[in-house]
Amino acid sequence: MSGGGDSLALMHLLADWAKANAREAPIVLIVDHGLRKASAADANKTARWARAARLEAHVLSWKGKKPTADIESAARDARYRLMGDWCCAHKLRFLYVAHTREDQAETFLLRLARGSGLDGLSAMRALAPYPLPGFEALQLVRPLLNFSRAGLRALLKARGQDWLDDPMNGDPQFARVRIRAAAPALAELGLTAEKLTAAAGHLARARAALEAETEAWLKACCRIEGSKTFLDGKALAEVPEEIGLRALAQVLGQVSGQTYRPRFESLSRLFAAVKTGLKAGCTLQGCRIAPAPRREAVFGPGTLTILREPGRRVRTAD
Repeated sequence: MSGGGDSLALMHLLADWAKANAREAPIVLIVDHGLRKASAADANKTARWARAARLEAHVLSWKGKKPTADIESAARDARYRLMGDWCCAHKLRFLYVAHTREDQAETFLLRLARGSGLDGLSAMRALAPYPLPGFEALQLVRPLLNFSRAGLRALLKARGQDWLDDPMNGDPQFARVRIRAAAPALAELGLTAEKLTAAAGHLARARAALEAETEAWLKACCRIEGSKTFLDGKALAEVPEEIGLRALAQVLGQVSGQTYRPRFESLSRLFAAVKTGLKAGCTLQGCRIAPAPRREAVFGPGTLTILREPGRRVRTAD
């Protein structure tokens, strides 16, 4: 909880839900990023609000030297790392965050500006893997994606609950703040938060269908034997490109232990090489991809073998 209107509203809604359903009350985690002089005081004030609601609250501080560039991304990673470590240490499986309809729309526009593909434009999921590697046992829950900021603040006003307004949310050096400032002009063009989140929802359904098709293909055309993973290269060459690219990316991630996909251009070159008949081995994302020797050609001619490169380590949360 940041102390802002969205996260305070989530706190109250979750507490009400837990009480009504005889569940354990939520635990509130507050991160003091240390990027402003008033950050510690704001974090402690937020903790007092949580405790006034009879909830357990913990302030987690980001220690050490702070970055001078790409502050928004660094702060996000630090925040999720601190909260992820706390949750894992206390054997918790779910972290709830207060992303709203407007956050969804802003994320869609930010990713559109970066040239993201379907997965990026499908934006945020209500239930998603944790956004940092090394926290596979922890999931992120976003129950407010269909709620507006105005509606959540109306709830707080009705309860007599104050909230904090972070001055960094008005700093135009951050891309999300500039997108937020452009919202009224975009709405005049018909690009409202409701329509943008609806578009993200349509793309999310398409993504889910592609993921299901990819899983079905891998079940039929991928085999793991010890440290080796085998793919049916002939079948991969014949599958629709989107499915093939997804299958390759998924297998490479599983073999290498990497959370993030390889760059699209590199992945496309590998897929093109497979389609034309991979003659020699190559490397990508810490993996060695090569034609399987005849004795290991579990799918017949065209079988590919994928191994983690020697000396490569799985990326962890360290």
